[in-house]
Amino acid sequence: MEPLELVPGRYIGEGQPCFIIAEIGQNHQGDVQLAKTLIRRAKECGADCVKLQKSSLGDKFNTKALNRPYDSDHAWADTYGSHKEHLEFTRDQFVELQNYARHLDIPLTASAMDIPSVLLLTDLEVPFLKVGSGDVHNMPLLRVAAATGKPLVISTGMSDIAWVSKVYEELSAATDPPTPLVILQCTSAYPTPPEHVNLRVLDTYAQVFSHAHIGYSGHELGIHITVAAVARGARVVERHLTLNKSWKGSDHSCSLEPHDLRELVKAIRCVEAALGSPLKAFQPSEESCYSKLGKTIVAARPIKAGVMLTEEDLVAKVADPRGVSAQRLDDLVGGYLNRDVGEDESIMEADIL
Repeated sequence: MEPLELVPGRYIGEGQPCFIIAEIGQNHQGDVQLAKTLIRRAKECGADCVKLQKSSLGDKFNTKALNRPYDSDHAWADTYGSHKEHLEFTRDQFVELQNYARHLDIPLTASAMDIPSVLLLTDLEVPFLKVGSGDVHNMPLLRVAAATGKPLVISTGMSDIAWVSKVYEELSAATDPPTPLVILQCTSAYPTPPEHVNLRVLDTYAQVFSHAHIGYSGHELGIHITVAAVARGARVVERHLTLNKSWKGSDHSCSLEPHDLRELVKAIRCVEAALGSPLKAFQPSEESCYSKLGKTIVAARPIKAGVMLTEEDLVAKVADPRGVSAQRLDDLVGGYLNRDVGEDESIMEADIL
């Protein structure tokens, strides 16, 4: 599959570095200045992109849901609608944050939580659209998002393989050329127990969704599982970012603080370097060890020139000088030397007829 330019100048795919999304979500507490701080910290930590969430509340929730009392430690208001309104940025505020992110040279996008938000984010020219797990079952929204022509990054929490396959098949056929898709394995539990992460789903997705790029959206504690997802083949990873895990808000406890995100980025880049090539080969860094421990073919007993070599004539030892590599011992059996060699003497390349 061809690499995908997910944001200008930054590709994902085979041979490309994993694309790391710092999900601010609503951890900004409804404060534009705090959102700017989170954007800046994401950039400093080495994230490739920052992401918010965008909703049109009347289109995402019905009236009864908005009016219900919200009695929670995480509440910012007495009703759920007022609580969500406190956390929602206006178009102008979103543009202000776009401009700030652009000044820092880090792309900014958002999860579109309803169709009007898809259209708004498209109008604001975000580089790609994120569809969260809450909308993976929302086919009307997915169809509108696909019609924008922008790459779609889709989380698949609260779904099974049959449904994700339906989404993939429909969106792959929805436009010509097909909408670029990134499908993220995700479990919608905050935090996610390790036994519910199921990283092997990445293998399934890679096999079944051959025209999509595969990634991971994590809500677990710590960074190790996300690093393992990269080793498993995730080309995009997404983790929530906060300044303080103890703050009010349901996402903070399973978010990464800046020092965590910095360590995650560092660990991912280290693992990518370690994955390297599938071709097994002698590495330049091994030369020092080979000089010290590499075995040479030496004479197990005195050998006369022109006498056919037998296995009993040869042995592998660490020797000085280093001669013919021990890995060629079987090849020398049945051959001849052009000089007499004493017992325990290295056999050199020039000695072989």
